[in-house]
Amino acid sequence: MNNAMPFAVDASLVSAASTIAALADSLRTEARLLGDLTTIMRRQRESVAHDDLEGVDDSVFSTHRVLVTLQEARRRRRTLNHVLGEGDDLSVVALEEFFNGDLPPIVAEAAQALRTGAVALQQEVSVNRRVLREAISAGDRQVQMLVGAAGTTPAGEPQPSGGRLIDRMV
Repeated sequence: MNNAMPFAVDASLVSAASTIAALADSLRTEARLLGDLTTIMRRQRESVAHDDLEGVDDSVFSTHRVLVTLQEARRRRRTLNHVLGEGDDLSVVALEEFFNGDLPPIVAEAAQALRTGAVALQQEVSVNRRVLREAISAGDRQVQMLVGAAGTTPAGEPQPSGGRLIDRMV
């Protein structure tokens, strides 16, 4: 019995195909993680709206955990970039140039999912920054009211409140 293959398989094609599949998987993983971060940003905003400090703290911890995982996914993509013969900085936009405008469909779909996820996350982060700034300002105003602060002078300088929040000497 002849165990020889009836046709020759080009090992470089097999390697390229597996690298492309791994690249698409890496991009999909990054897109999923950005989706996770988007969900966390929404939960954080809900927690702020409900004065749920534990929820805010949980969202910060979750964000950190996902960011560490995202860093690992990006490291994996950089490794794949090197396998493709490129440097660390082969961005999602540069992928199309790398493939001479003929992005493999699985890579194109994964890259689009990553771009979409990045835009959605950017919007959520922008909203959360604004919400958190407003919450901090509201908290500051409330503290000023509690300690009897009169606010600021017309020149914008803080006026002395005449009181202390905590007197540790007594």
